[in-house]
Amino acid sequence: MNIHEYQAKEVLRQYGVATGRGIPAFSVEDAVKAAENLGGPVWVVKAQIHAGGRGKGGGVKVVKSIEDVRAEAERMLGMTLVTHQTGPEGKEVHRLYIEEGTAIARELYLSMVVDRETSRIAFIASTEGGMDIEEVAHRTPEKIISVHVDPAAGFQPYVGRAIAKALKLEGDLAKQAAKMVAGLYRAFTEKDMSLLEINPLVVTKDNHLVCLDAKINFDGNALERHPEIRELRDLTEEDPKEIEASKYDLSYVALDGTIGCMVNGAGLAMATMDIIKLYGAEPANFLDVGGGASKEKVTAAFKIITADPKVKGILVNIFGGIMKCDIIAEGVLAAVREVGLQVPLVVRLEGTNVELGKKIITDSGLNVIPADDLDDAAKKIVKAVKEAA
Repeated sequence: MNIHEYQAKEVLRQYGVATGRGIPAFSVEDAVKAAENLGGPVWVVKAQIHAGGRGKGGGVKVVKSIEDVRAEAERMLGMTLVTHQTGPEGKEVHRLYIEEGTAIARELYLSMVVDRETSRIAFIASTEGGMDIEEVAHRTPEKIISVHVDPAAGFQPYVGRAIAKALKLEGDLAKQAAKMVAGLYRAFTEKDMSLLEINPLVVTKDNHLVCLDAKINFDGNALERHPEIRELRDLTEEDPKEIEASKYDLSYVALDGTIGCMVNGAGLAMATMDIIKLYGAEPANFLDVGGGASKEKVTAAFKIITADPKVKGILVNIFGGIMKCDIIAEGVLAAVREVGLQVPLVVRLEGTNVELGKKIITDSGLNVIPADDLDDAAKKIVKAVKEAA
């Protein structure tokens, strides 16, 4: 789960991490009032969306008068902000963050991730803050330093010192960095974060270390432990189909292709998407109904797929272990009867109760294309979509 910058900074402040002073705004008048409360002479008006690259897209502006705060708030609220992370469709801006201006001496980069290779939390630090870190990694990888935390030893002071050294901070700034890193580690572990990115982390002209931006992702599987974090969810930032999927505990991610996929098991879902691409088409979604889905869950999954106007064909690929093929068949039929079937449908079933599942679909009288295996299924759905185009 993602949250907005102003929410992320509020979480970090609870752990003693220094951030700039700011106030969220949901209207133009809120923005003006926030600027007046903060005092001048410089303010930063920031669009709040779940995507990076806001500055380049016109979503971050430094202003020097209350009138300019009002003008930028009027411009930003309701605008569709397009960045390299939103895609060409962009995201509509519903919230702003009005922050006091900061006199910047240096811009640095600091983030934390769960390193799946080492099964450890990793800090990633660079002196090249305020830039696209991917570009820095590509052009000058030596400027990116990683420091892993040994889970057996836990967080130790040397980690903070190592980060300070990587960022070329000395004296009092090094002490501030060590304290900040300790606070970030506590926040990351106690709140079950999966990503924490500060870009830029700035050294101010009066020698203070401040988080000027903050991006946080939380592990969705751990949200039951954190009701206070779950309340920060902004549904306007999420795809309506993904919101609907979450109600049924479906693993669903919308993509840009034309072939809708309903699969049981994340690995099989990935393989299904790969083979669709192999035969020259693009998947419209990742959808894993899980190992023990009910008829109702399968029906909901099918309805979510058909609700996507980009979907020109559907591939149901089920390997029945815990999941029974007849349950899948009944769920698909229930959904088709409710919403209709306007696009080609290929069904590949294998495993528990496979013959019963195939019989249910055959006896339904629906125009369903059967497939013998995954390769056969992918070829058939790609061909059917191209012929229907």
